[in-house]
Amino acid sequence: MNAGVRLLPDSVEWLLLVNPDIELGAGSLTTLVARGRAEPDAGAVGPLILNPDGTVYPSARAIPSLRTGVGHAMLGPVWPGNPWTRAYRKETQVTPVVRDAGWLSGSCVLVRRSAYEAISGFDEGYFMYFEDVDLGMRIGQAGFRNVYEPAASVVHAGGHSTQGASELMIRAHHDSASRFLARKYPGPLLWPVRVALSLGLRLRSAWILRRTRRSSGGKP
Repeated sequence: MNAGVRLLPDSVEWLLLVNPDIELGAGSLTTLVARGRAEPDAGAVGPLILNPDGTVYPSARAIPSLRTGVGHAMLGPVWPGNPWTRAYRKETQVTPVVRDAGWLSGSCVLVRRSAYEAISGFDEGYFMYFEDVDLGMRIGQAGFRNVYEPAASVVHAGGHSTQGASELMIRAHHDSASRFLARKYPGPLLWPVRVALSLGLRLRSAWILRRTRRSSGGKP
């Protein structure tokens, strides 16, 4: 994404960052741009994202706090409907409405060029996962908003890049989570917090890897 943006002429005002397995709904791009232009401080605008079966993917989420992050990480795999996961995914909203979010799914998001360049785009230190969480957090820190516009909708097939490499992806997910948390809680005073979170992520990764191996009959 960063390399592509550097090739664009200065006249380009909006960037549509999109995965190759996204199908844009009729008029969705026009709707996203209109919302961005109506909100001068919007740094990013995200659509309603649908799974192939028509269900809504929770694409406009909060920046995970210690409470919601730990609750979601520990209970999400065994109790998907727990209150911390629901708070993080913002699933309490029955009818999708225009609202601010902490971050928007990177599978399809419209970003204001000036906001993107103000934060130097994506952090290229991420291999996979959390790069969109990090982008959304830094957009907010730079004084812009992440706006969810459900009047625009897309369908996302999802998961193609991670098929057949589940253990590698599990490790990548937890490594990226550690990188994100180190940025969110910087400085020497928060060192104990980073250590505790890193240890918790390692334990969670080992636990999920063990479950994955058991479900696959012990195959790597």
